[in-house]
Amino acid sequence: MDMFKGFQKNLGSWGGQIAPIASRTVQFTKEQLGQAEDKTQLPAEYIELEKRVDAIKAVHQKMLAVTSQYSHEPYDYPPNIKETFSDLGRTVSEKVQLLSSATSTAEAQAALTAPPSAKPQPKTFNHAIARASLASSQLLHQQHTGAGEDPLATALEKYALAMESVGEARLAQDAQIQSRFLAGWNTTLNTNLKFATRARQNVEKARLNLDAVKARVKGTTWRLPGTAAPAHDEHELSPEAQEEIEKAEDEFVTQTEEAVAVMKNVLDTPEPLRNLAELIAAQMEYHKRAHEILSELTPVIDGLQVEQEASRASAYSLQ
Repeated sequence: MDMFKGFQKNLGSWGGQIAPIASRTVQFTKEQLGQAEDKTQLPAEYIELEKRVDAIKAVHQKMLAVTSQYSHEPYDYPPNIKETFSDLGRTVSEKVQLLSSATSTAEAQAALTAPPSAKPQPKTFNHAIARASLASSQLLHQQHTGAGEDPLATALEKYALAMESVGEARLAQDAQIQSRFLAGWNTTLNTNLKFATRARQNVEKARLNLDAVKARVKGTTWRLPGTAAPAHDEHELSPEAQEEIEKAEDEFVTQTEEAVAVMKNVLDTPEPLRNLAELIAAQMEYHKRAHEILSELTPVIDGLQVEQEASRASAYSLQ
């Protein structure tokens, strides 16, 4: 007997939850079929806020679709490159240090293929250029038979070290962008804007409930498309019906005010602009560092050019 009473209680609770949903569904169907009368209009300010929030959401989705690439290390790594495990085993700096102590071709080759000392090296475009430059430098060194060092081989080695430094600067940029831009914009999209969406859904539910109550107490019901609306007498609403409408109106007003507050908060927050400034700062720092590295390298390469041309001119003059 107690179990039956419990079941009846639960059934009544379910019915109380289902009834509003059913009323909203009927009201929504009537609106879609053009049978709704006196549809409650949303305030102009509310509609304007909705448009602005939708624009902010679209902006976040569009920007994140592109900038999320900063979370993927090899976003600029050429797909046609075939590097081996040994190629990625050590940093260019480590290989140069090992090569500096090599006394034979075999030792130099061993230095290039030395087992990894840590995790595989980064797959970025700059790191790939660095590895290719160092390998090319060693090819020239191995085949060089003249006095001194091959100037192109020397230049390629120095270029390799510079490109590795640029690559490390790019990785530092990416880490900054991930923590200071992507994290913030994803939070806005997945938290703040979701709160706004949920608040707007609550407003729509409250509006449908209000219009469903109005339709019910006024005697308008759903009908098949193309059929005439049943005639009903215009009469003054009973106190109970008026109270039910006022209760639904209060809920609609409350939900609308809450949604307006949430949407204004989304639009007024300074975080997106602050995060964008962080993105630009990270990019600027990377390009500044790359400029510094290449600025230091340029006079060194120019010096090698001058030496090579002077040596070439001297050789011709002796002939």
